Amino acid sequence: MNMSRARKRLVVIGGDAAGMSAASQARRLRGPDELEIVAFERGHFTSYSACGIPYWVGGDVTDRDRLIARTPEEHRARDIDLRLRTEVTELDVDRQRVRSRDAGSGAGSWTSYDQLVIGTGARPIRPDMPGADAPGVHGVQTLDDGQALLDTLERTRGRRAVVVGAGYIGVEMAEALINRGYGVTVVNRGSEPMSTLDPDMGRLVHKAMEGLGITMVNDTEVTGILTGDDGAVRAVSTTDAQFPADVVVLGIGVRPETALAKAAGLPLGPHGGLLTDRSMRVRGHENVWAGGDCVEVLDLVSGQERHIPLGTHANKHGQVIGTNIGGGYATFPGVVGTAVSKVCDLEIARTGLREKDAHRVGLRFEAVTIESTSRAGYYPNASPMTVKMLAEHRTGRLLGVQIVGREGAGKRVDIAAVALTAGMTAEQMTALDLGYAPPFSPVWDPVLVAARKAAAKVRSSP
Repeated sequence: MNMSRARKRLVVIGGDAAGMSAASQARRLRGPDELEIVAFERGHFTSYSACGIPYWVGGDVTDRDRLIARTPEEHRARDIDLRLRTEVTELDVDRQRVRSRDAGSGAGSWTSYDQLVIGTGARPIRPDMPGADAPGVHGVQTLDDGQALLDTLERTRGRRAVVVGAGYIGVEMAEALINRGYGVTVVNRGSEPMSTLDPDMGRLVHKAMEGLGITMVNDTEVTGILTGDDGAVRAVSTTDAQFPADVVVLGIGVRPETALAKAAGLPLGPHGGLLTDRSMRVRGHENVWAGGDCVEVLDLVSGQERHIPLGTHANKHGQVIGTNIGGGYATFPGVVGTAVSKVCDLEIARTGLREKDAHRVGLRFEAVTIESTSRAGYYPNASPMTVKMLAEHRTGRLLGVQIVGREGAGKRVDIAAVALTAGMTAEQMTALDLGYAPPFSPVWDPVLVAARKAAAKVRSSP
């Protein structure tokens, strides 16, 4: 018997976190004589940190290769047939095969599979307006995107940048461009930057960005991107103004990259992401799996499906998928929506629901905001910190926490993330046995101060 035909074949679409984590984990559990693994990646890189791209662009990370966790050569050394610059253009789930096209030669071919992993990630949102695809306009999602932006920055003579959008990517890219010596304007359709926060907390981020020299323009819609005689970008237009620009970065957000999956008839959720069960198997398809930024996940607080593109989730998805394909058992139960970011030395963190999230799913709640410090007030370099907490009306169940402050603020959100996952109440949180010493926190940690205030408000509410 021909052993190469007898063994099973795993095909992976996408060479970053979810796809290659799945391939690597499956390889750990099944050797080459049992499982052939073929992975397609349309870009030049694999297994890299997309979250690190703003810090590379800004110069904090000086070497692009430091963002790469595992090179193509390392994957191939583990008997993974990794094909770079090869894009999958069609899925045929009925006949269990994928069609791919080599970017260099243009040649196309079909590859059959026994198991399929879809890790196609997400794509930056490009507004449907004039000039959105002009030279000098960049979305930043992959290492190829980051390299293209750096190439533009190096050859552009002008030093004016406009960032469209003020979410995580927009805020981080604004700081990166400031570090590169650009004058930066951020045009934001929301009332405050960081729509993942409530507006009162986003206002703190707004002040910090202005302190860096960034011009914030809120409550403003971009209507077009103007170009010069050479076709390159020269300005961003809004409903009532124009902002000169030599480079434009789109920080509007991302959408799941699921065009292939949709064309193949695979199930998508309300946000356009693939729907899976807890094993990360695509619903209704026994041998098709999906993970990373192209899927929707269960929000454990609201009980609804959400699209949360984060590398932490993608790597976990890949581990779960690879374990299940390799013959083990693993599940991904869901998320609570934890995220951290920074603007200069201002740390921004959130987990759980915002006020509008709670309203949308019909939850009544009490909201409290407290001011505290990162360390004991008498200890040197204690810095201010603002904590906002939402607790469910009557039950006191923790619903969400937002933190904005200086050094030591951001990772405190992990306390709340654990409490949310465990379904704790604000009252129960007040008894948490957290570490204390003056260099690390006040005797009452700021998160516990917020929990005390929330518990008291729940008790006193009619």
